[in-house]
Amino acid sequence: MSDRNEKSQKVIRLGTHGEDYGNWMSDPVFYMVCGLTALAALLAVLSFAVLHIPVLCLLFVTAVVGLLALLGWITWIRRQYAFDGGRIMEQVHQTILSYMDYDGKGTLLDVGCGSGALSIRAALTWQEAKVMGIDYWAAVYSYSQALCEKNAASEGAGSRCIFQHGDANKLDFPDESFDAVVSNYVYHNITGADKQKLLLETLRVLKKGGVFALNDEMKPRMYGDMEEFAQNLRDMGYEEVRLIDTAKEVFGSHRRAAMMMLGESKMLVGRK
Repeated sequence: MSDRNEKSQKVIRLGTHGEDYGNWMSDPVFYMVCGLTALAALLAVLSFAVLHIPVLCLLFVTAVVGLLALLGWITWIRRQYAFDGGRIMEQVHQTILSYMDYDGKGTLLDVGCGSGALSIRAALTWQEAKVMGIDYWAAVYSYSQALCEKNAASEGAGSRCIFQHGDANKLDFPDESFDAVVSNYVYHNITGADKQKLLLETLRVLKKGGVFALNDEMKPRMYGDMEEFAQNLRDMGYEEVRLIDTAKEVFGSHRRAAMMMLGESKMLVGRK
């Protein structure tokens, strides 16, 4: 990445106008744990005060203690990820774009754009580029096309960002449609899919000479041998292909990344 783009990354700060970028530790998961904690506490009280079964009460009290510990951990993770907190989400986005040797011409695709944050950052970094963000927008996150469009407009990038529903298993674009492609913590959420095939499907829509940066929780049991996959891409003619240890680079250590449930974070970068 050029010095100019490195500097622009440092000065771009999203979420300062009241935008809603959500959190990777989603609201439904947080509220579910809160609800289970409250339910266990209620059952503990009923077991002791109404049913008079001390053993059952102790069981529910133990559950409450465990759920409170889990809730504390989740709350800490949410705070670390938040754009108005530890800003880890934003640091990951900065890192992804910093590894792209992209001239900012043409169109960039963000596969699994979520709330639009990475797409918007790309549009603000490369102000001549058009950015397309696609997502399935599953119910587990409170993201939507309307939210992405609202965030982009608020950040001043609405005219250069397009968001639409899409499926990473089968992208609705012809071969070699985009000059750059990015993705961030998406593929591991697609159950039942061959992760390497998902990567190849994303790279299918990248133009010859285009650049890519695909970041995810690349657990070997899900992804297989990624070093071998990277070599296969080189054998196919891809250039400058390498794996970046984003767990260490962004989070500081694999231990800290694992505490935030992203201990196997890696990014595949290169040029087609």
